[in-house]
Amino acid sequence: MSDIDQQSDRAGDRYARELERHLDWLDSFTSTALGVLAAASGIYTYLGVRTLLDDPGMWTTFAALAYSIAVSVGIFVFWSYLLRLLPAVRSAASRVGLFLAMMLGCVAIVAMSSWLNAAALAGGAAVETHMATTIQHYQASLERAHSNAVAGQSLSRDVARVRQSFDDLSELEAGGTLSGFSGRGAVFRVLSQKRAELEALETQLTEVEGPIEATFAQGNTILSRMRGTTVGPGALSDRTVQFSEDAVVLSGLITQLRQLNPAPLVSRAANDLSEAVVLPELDGATPEVQLGQSSTITSVLSLVEQRANTLSTAAAEVEALPPPDEAVYTPMSAADAVIAYAGNFVPAWAGAISIDLLPAVLVFIIMVIQAAIRSGRGVHHSDDRMTVGELRAALAAAEVLREYEDPPAPLRPPLAPAPPPVSVVHAAPPPASPASPVSPTPRAVDDPRAASGMPDPMER
Repeated sequence: MSDIDQQSDRAGDRYARELERHLDWLDSFTSTALGVLAAASGIYTYLGVRTLLDDPGMWTTFAALAYSIAVSVGIFVFWSYLLRLLPAVRSAASRVGLFLAMMLGCVAIVAMSSWLNAAALAGGAAVETHMATTIQHYQASLERAHSNAVAGQSLSRDVARVRQSFDDLSELEAGGTLSGFSGRGAVFRVLSQKRAELEALETQLTEVEGPIEATFAQGNTILSRMRGTTVGPGALSDRTVQFSEDAVVLSGLITQLRQLNPAPLVSRAANDLSEAVVLPELDGATPEVQLGQSSTITSVLSLVEQRANTLSTAAAEVEALPPPDEAVYTPMSAADAVIAYAGNFVPAWAGAISIDLLPAVLVFIIMVIQAAIRSGRGVHHSDDRMTVGELRAALAAAEVLREYEDPPAPLRPPLAPAPPPVSVVHAAPPPASPASPVSPTPRAVDDPRAASGMPDPMER
């Protein structure tokens, strides 16, 4: 291997060590952070579950608490597995398998936790949105029913116009202009009969105007109270009960407005106007007068049929107007409302899902860092990183191996104790001549090594 390759390997190894130090530091609090996220998700899941359970008893609280704890533990264990295993695997098949497992787990987390978190975050607002939407439906139905009723009541002008035409014909007949014979004979009686029928119908149409307007005003009053209930203070459950009661009353008023619409009455009266005719006896003095009366009555009946068709056409146009929609208020829980109106609460859904799936971002980050570490070390990597505990264990193991590998030293025989010092007595020397000096007599010197029993170094 050339020097350039060795320098590149050393630089890559330093780069990998630096990333591993960062991962070690981050790993020191990753589990704690994951636990906090799981606990927060469990709290909001508990609040969401409580909105689904009506009974406020102890067992209900225990059930909601147990479910939220199970969700928190499941989220913590699931992401702990993935944070450890997914970045560590290297084969493509293993990664694909873990990715599929992660996707399946994410779907399960959203199904068991995220929507309840969204219910806890925006459930009350979703219920209020449901009530506001219901108010809009009721208002549209009320206005449509009122419009149709007013259109039916406006047929009174058509009826009055037809009635006036019969009044004019009656006056002409009384003056002898119509049939040529003055007086109040058979023709006058036929005209008076139809005029009376139209006058009665006109009276009915005029009398229905008051109830229509009173009902519409009462409906608007209830709508105003329902709007106040939607955004007013107080517990949401109490406001929902009041809203339901007002919705029932308002539905009755809308039905009443539909019944007050006089268009069907005008249609039936127009049919009776042409079909139900009581022909009087001809009272002419001569056959010529009677023949003239009969001819005039036939013309009058033809005119009555034309006017009846006109009224029937006008009434049919009113009846063809689109009817009011069937507005029904269905009470909805916070969890159901936040799903039904999910498009109105995208931020709440995003927050509820993010708090559960945020660890997926950490998984991808660790995968990228682990890939960078492997790339920096290359294929010639030798694992030479050791912690202090691993170093101590290695030293202890080396000491044990050394004891088993080195042969034991041979045992030496015990050293004999040193003999006690011997005192030497010398005889008096003969007198020496002054020319020959006398050398001193050697004395026995005690050896401290011998006395202590330690071997002499020169003996080895």
